[in-house]
Amino acid sequence: MMKKAAFWLALALFIGQAGLAIFATPEAWGHSLSVFGTHLKFDLMVDSLSRAMLLCISMVLSISLLVGRYDISGEEHRFNFVNLLLIMLSGMDGVVMTTDIFSLFVFMEVTTVTSLILVALKKNNEALEAAFKYMVLSVVATILMFSAIALLLLVSGSTSFSIVQAALETSKHNFLIMFAIGIFLCGLFIKAGLMPFHAWLPDAHSAAPAAVSILLSGVQIKVLGAYTIIRLITSIFGYTSSVTYILMLVGTISIIFGALGALGQRDFKRMLAYSSISNMGYIVLGFGCGTTLGMAGAVFHLFNHAVFKSLLFLNAAAVESQTGIRDMNKMGGLASRMPLTGITSVLASLSGAGIPPLAGFWSKLIIILALWMAGYHGYALIAIAGSILTLAYFLSMQRRVFFGKLNEEFAYIKEAEFGFSLAAVILATVIVGVGLCFPLLLNTFLLPIGNIFGG
Repeated sequence: MMKKAAFWLALALFIGQAGLAIFATPEAWGHSLSVFGTHLKFDLMVDSLSRAMLLCISMVLSISLLVGRYDISGEEHRFNFVNLLLIMLSGMDGVVMTTDIFSLFVFMEVTTVTSLILVALKKNNEALEAAFKYMVLSVVATILMFSAIALLLLVSGSTSFSIVQAALETSKHNFLIMFAIGIFLCGLFIKAGLMPFHAWLPDAHSAAPAAVSILLSGVQIKVLGAYTIIRLITSIFGYTSSVTYILMLVGTISIIFGALGALGQRDFKRMLAYSSISNMGYIVLGFGCGTTLGMAGAVFHLFNHAVFKSLLFLNAAAVESQTGIRDMNKMGGLASRMPLTGITSVLASLSGAGIPPLAGFWSKLIIILALWMAGYHGYALIAIAGSILTLAYFLSMQRRVFFGKLNEEFAYIKEAEFGFSLAAVILATVIVGVGLCFPLLLNTFLLPIGNIFGG
């Protein structure tokens, strides 16, 4: 009984969090949480950026839960999956709400360890190899970040965001501080899967169950990578010319080489994984330009990528569930047998490529405009070139999977299970709805997020 109820209880919790993220004021979330009296206390803070992340987390977890109900076999395994999602929820919520750098580290590790278990869920050679690679690089990231926190504690005497930030203000050119910031950023680049720190990401995203791939690409790399980079730079490290150079260099490399990597793939999920690397580059590049508009564009693209990439991984899962393969070169014409999957994948691909009036167009446009207005004309042109490459690999995917002559082997397949279709319709509606409502969102939601940057 409890195992059957777990799915609905978790879904209600995720939807409830989404409602709070949209409608509750920041004050309604509270400021601190005490565990075991005063001995273990978490200081919490919710601003516009945190609310956007809480909405992303609850939305992607809901989709992952829906897909997992059909994708993961066995009642016991599904129950374990739901429990792991709840642990992920607590870890990621902690990351986006805490104001203490050590608590942030602990919540990141909770999320990472849970992700590791989820990647290995299938227990086959491919999954175990991907989990091992993920574990090795996660350990490297953990050592880098923990060492950085130790150095910051040595300098400031505290792990609170505000106290560390004040200490760094008075010792900006201290070698230990610059070294700590550098290795902390390297650890976060690994967590985000940005190039050249991405070695774990394509294997983990392609080997994991579909519900987990949605979770990893949809929100996990954003919370542990993009969000944490934005939060630490705006709240602690500050914006310097060195930080700008590093962010824009890593963002540019990720955009171009992630897109080129996606172009060369035959595996459907692996192509989407490289696409995620490229899109993470857009987020970092937009934030890296250091303006309010760039910040707004970065966070908006973070949200949009969570939606359209979750939908594309969902489409890949639907195709694999019906055909039993992920090799795009062996597919073709599937839109005639799976029309809903075909239509929603076209919408997600066009949004990812930045075609108007879909949501992805607006976020890429804001990032390019922010780069241009800030004087980074070369980076703006690279972002446009990356978008052309994105359109190329998505069109290639559509031609090989959904259009052209139907492979006779798949002449009798049907549309995927109801759970896949329902989740696909919800995400496609968000893509179209957000795109059409963009003029309303710009001043009421997006620019206020950019204002936390103070630009």
